Amino acid sequence: MTETTNARKIAFATFVRRALDDARAMRAWSGTEVSRRTGVSRQTINRWVRGDWASDPEVERVVAFCEGLGLNPTTAFAALGWDRAAPQPANPTPPPMDPDVEALLRRLVDPNVSDAEKFHIRETIRYLAYRPTMPVDVGKRDRQAG
Repeated sequence: MTETTNARKIAFATFVRRALDDARAMRAWSGTEVSRRTGVSRQTINRWVRGDWASDPEVERVVAFCEGLGLNPTTAFAALGWDRAAPQPANPTPPPMDPDVEALLRRLVDPNVSDAEKFHIRETIRYLAYRPTMPVDVGKRDRQAG
């Protein structure tokens, strides 16, 4: 193994380890939860942490890992020594924001809102963001079709 390859493995392992530590500390996620939310298997994540890989990780898995944890993939790419940027959407203009979401964001930065209320807002948003997608009500779907 070349010195450069070893340095890249160490840098990427450090990146993954820090991401996992942050997920545990800030979100109380276990390794299983990280795997579920990112779509990257625990085995793969463990190999990354150990630097135990023969060929570079797949771009799609690195991106999925980062996006699942709310991280910028370019940081992971830099650790891997890649000259690639994260895939950018064709239209970088974000869609218009829902007025209710804007109101929540304003409350989160308002100094007159208590820390306890901000905590509850964040926890509710986190719950809604990561809960499983609810299936479409079959009866409702049939009424709409008919």
